[in-house]
Amino acid sequence: MSTREAQRVARFGTTVFSEFSALARAANAVNLGQGFPDFDGPDEIKQAAIDAIRGGVNQYAITTGAAALRKAVAEHAARFYGQKVDPDAEVSVASGATEVIFDAVMALVNPGDDVVVFEPFYDSYVASVEMAGGRCRYVRLKAPTWRFDEAELAAAFTDRTKLVIVNTPHNPTGKCFTRDELELIGRLAAEHDAVILSDEVYEHLVYAPARHLRPATIPSLAPRTLTVSSGGKSFSFTGWKIGWALGPADLVKATQKAHQFVTFATASPFQEAIAKALLLPDSYFTGFEQLYRAKRDFLIEGLKAAGFEPYTPQGTYFVVADAGRHAKADDFETCRWLTREVGVAAIPPSAFYSAEHKAEAKRLVRFAFCKGDATLAEAVQRLKRLA
Repeated sequence: MSTREAQRVARFGTTVFSEFSALARAANAVNLGQGFPDFDGPDEIKQAAIDAIRGGVNQYAITTGAAALRKAVAEHAARFYGQKVDPDAEVSVASGATEVIFDAVMALVNPGDDVVVFEPFYDSYVASVEMAGGRCRYVRLKAPTWRFDEAELAAAFTDRTKLVIVNTPHNPTGKCFTRDELELIGRLAAEHDAVILSDEVYEHLVYAPARHLRPATIPSLAPRTLTVSSGGKSFSFTGWKIGWALGPADLVKATQKAHQFVTFATASPFQEAIAKALLLPDSYFTGFEQLYRAKRDFLIEGLKAAGFEPYTPQGTYFVVADAGRHAKADDFETCRWLTREVGVAAIPPSAFYSAEHKAEAKRLVRFAFCKGDATLAEAVQRLKRLA
């Protein structure tokens, strides 16, 4: 540890994604680790960004986000969820969902506050809470159904609980939270006057009969729920980093107060393009789900044939699998072996657990199927050699 580092970042090392992407490159492995597509989104949306650049949309956007994008976010919420959202007071744009989450935590959590986090978790949640001086209280989602224990959830709430982070559809498990689960979370949040931060970046990657239920559409949760989403996952432009928050004006305003001193404004031409993406016809979203359903099913069958025991996800573009007879001493060793010896990189899910619960993931591996058909076919071919 450098003596020049502040304590708030001293314990943070290289992310698991950086480690395994570097290992994949060194081993010439097919990378099914980090969750980004190896293909682009719609050509018409790329063209919209090009047109914006050529049209002179290249200076700072207003800090709350381009008017066209805020309006499109509101229209999208009405179209898919029946929500009435004021684009001027109830939407704020930032540089990706990860920044929105950081802004919200900084805006809502005081030092010493508690934050309820479901695990496995997206790793930025914990980092954000710790940098804000808060404390995470963990609730386990238990394989294979990924349900939580109601008593464990209730015990996680304290008189210092300020925030509950819900990720649905859930990375990495693919779980879609049910109405009963969300209503229970809402009742406990109301009892402790806590805010619900709902991370919904995979909202358009849900496979029937599962469905995505937006917490903010449940009347009892709406007044205390800040919804976060982005254009990266839904339109396959993860590098553009366009995210947003929508919800009650006071929560959005607080998040915006932090954002103005983090990045101030987000890339102007990409905001214009994602505004158009949100207004794409229903056929795009239907085709998007069908595309990923085929990829999911192909990878699952390949994993089964190779001797893994995959859990079929309800949403997202990840498959968590029990390593079965391939399991090593722990998930990190299994994933390093997969990368070096089999030539397929995956992510060890214990990176998404608290220290006291890492053993829950020792037999698990996480694969991303947001890859082109040729990439997935090569990965499955390599995996099947294990059979």
